[in-house]
Order: sequence, then C-alpha cells, then structure tokens
Amino acid sequence: MRRNVIRCAWARRSATILAVAAALVLAVGLPASAKQKNKHKKDSDDSDQVDPVTMPPLPVSDQINLDIGHMLGAFELGDVDIMHKYYADDATFVSGVWAPPVVGWANYVPLYKREWSAYQGIQLLRRNTYVFVHADVAWASYQWEFDASYHGQPYQARGQTTLIFNKVGDNWLIVHNHTSEISQDCPASPTRQIQPARPPASGDPTHP
Repeated sequence: MRRNVIRCAWARRSATILAVAAALVLAVGLPASAKQKNKHKKDSDDSDQVDPVTMPPLPVSDQINLDIGHMLGAFELGDVDIMHKYYADDATFVSGVWAPPVVGWANYVPLYKREWSAYQGIQLLRRNTYVFVHADVAWASYQWEFDASYHGQPYQARGQTTLIFNKVGDNWLIVHNHTSEISQDCPASPTRQIQPARPPASGDPTHP
C-alpha cells in the first residue's frame, strides 16, 4: 500500500516536472542551436534580395541626344503621343518656306498628321548632332536625310534642324524647332531626269 502511494506521488511529481519544463521551453523559446539555424536561414533569405544598382545620371548633352533619337523614331512611326513627351505645349515650329511659324503643339499635330499620311516607308537619317547646354536652356543642331515615297512616288530630301530646349522639372522639352530643307538645284539640261512632285509648302513644318 505504501509503495503504491509512493508510486502515485512520484508519477504526479514527474508530470509536474514535465509540465514545468514545457512551460520553460515555451517561455524561453527555442534552443540556441535552433535559433542559430533560423538566423542563418534569415540571413540567406536577405542575401537573395540584392539591392538594384543605381546607375549614374547621363550628362545633359547625352540625355538630350538620346531624347532626340526617341523623338525622331516616333516621328517616323507617326506616333504623336510619344513625340509630345519631348515637346512643350507652347512649342513653335519654323520651316524654310515663306510662312508664319506654327505656334503650339495643338496646331502642329493636324499639319503633321495630314502630311505624314501621304508618305510611305519613311526613313530618317540624322548626322553630326551638336548639343550645347547653358543653365536651364540647351540647343541642338543636326543634319538629316529623309527618304520615303510621296503619293507612291520616290521622294528624298535633306536639310538641317535646330532645336531649342528648356528644362522643365527633370525633363528637357523642345520649345522651338527650326527645320530647313537644303535646296538641290540642278543646272538645266535636256537630259535631266524629271524629279518627283514636291510636297506642298504647308507640309514643310512636318520635317524633322
């Protein structure tokens, strides 16, 4: 009888010890080895999240040169929305014809769309671009060669363009476009080939 009482008392004491041990584990947390394992896992996860490399900003002249390329690419495609990213709303457009300047992007777009629809397979080559920057104003000059079909007839032209930029926030926007086509006069000759019809003068402001 006494032995049974001792066994019951020992069983209750063992259960109490186990319960206290479990409570201590929950209160203190995982063993150090488990903590270290989790720490290594967290460090490994963190190492997978590499911070992106921040590229240094381009020099202003290089950025403007790049923007001109994007603008002319959109010009070839007839994408006025992309072109507008590089032009101020109040930009002015001057051509080599005897006509007033086109003032404002909203007035330029209808002219551009009308003339662009008459061309097919536009290819535009830009050469000798020079960019000058002074404070928040910049200007760029370049030569261009234009090759396309106009109403189904081969048409080629070449000329020069000067763009004036103004810095607005972090962007450089074109505020003035002066484009002139270079005259390609040929001496009169009975054997001279007939040149294709030239676009109307009103279309000249649409040149790049």
